[in-house]
Amino acid sequence: MAALFTPLVLIFATNANPSQFCPASCLCYDSSNLVECRGLELPIVPHHLPHSTWMLDLRHNNLSRLEPASFQALWSLRILLLSDNQIEIVLARSFRSLGFLERLDLSNNYLTSLPNDFSRGLGSLRELRVPSNRLTALSYESLRHMESLEKLDLSRNYLSSIEQGAFRGLSRLRHLHLQSNLLDSVRGGYFFMLQNLELLDLSDNNVSSIAVESFTSLHSLRLLSLSDNQLSHLKFKTFLNLQTPSTHIQVSGNPWICDCDLQRVFGKITSVRHLHIDDYDNLTCAGPPQLSGAALISVDNQLCVAETATVLVITITVLVTVIAAIVMAERNRKKNQEKNWNEPDGPFETQDK
Repeated sequence: MAALFTPLVLIFATNANPSQFCPASCLCYDSSNLVECRGLELPIVPHHLPHSTWMLDLRHNNLSRLEPASFQALWSLRILLLSDNQIEIVLARSFRSLGFLERLDLSNNYLTSLPNDFSRGLGSLRELRVPSNRLTALSYESLRHMESLEKLDLSRNYLSSIEQGAFRGLSRLRHLHLQSNLLDSVRGGYFFMLQNLELLDLSDNNVSSIAVESFTSLHSLRLLSLSDNQLSHLKFKTFLNLQTPSTHIQVSGNPWICDCDLQRVFGKITSVRHLHIDDYDNLTCAGPPQLSGAALISVDNQLCVAETATVLVITITVLVTVIAAIVMAERNRKKNQEKNWNEPDGPFETQDK
């Protein structure tokens, strides 16, 4: 096994084949086409990387920017690991030579945005990881050329804004991680055209409202996580629009207002065969005050009792009032009829006298 990862001997002859060069301090493994430059405090991407490089490991360095020349002529590159650096800037066309790249990891950097041409040249990319950065917004232009993307991780950022249809070009996307951001709502155009999406993680945001049509096009969704947000109520139609074979939903950690409407919504959701609330037993009430902290499952049978009693009292009151009105009307009718019969006919009585 050791022979498989024998580092190349550095050759610096003037007529040497450039594909045999290996940057100083990096390790190049010819058998696996792996170039490892991990943890070397490099300020820039090394030059003269072997053209046959299949995997480039630049994790735990001091890179601060990516430029068009950073990965020039690395046409064979499939995996690029750039996590745990200080990358703040990605210049235009930085990935233009990476037409066969399948995995790009930018975790734990300082990116505040993805430039509009970020995806240019990344048509073969299948996995993009950008968690633990400083992203605040996401636009359609940043992702439009990633038609092969299957996994996208944007978790643990500061995303508060997503352009309508930002993911619409990602028709093959299966996993979308948006947890631990600052999103306050889920709008109707966010997940348009993601018919192959299987996992959508929106947990640990500030979501307080969800548009009814938000999940309409997610026909393959298996797991939807909405836990640890600011949801107090739900609309049943929002989930009824999930036309999937089977979807598991997570909603714990929200400030639920436990009332009859909420009980009815969850009751309807659980009655739909393909929808499953995984953590219903863990839901707690944030309101009304008398139910604060109570488990929803322990009070759900009582939530509609008061409302039912009120409706019953109102119904009985209305019924009694109607009956009383009918009785009084009938009495008045009979009185008027008797009065008419008992009144003398004036002209005839005068003639008799």
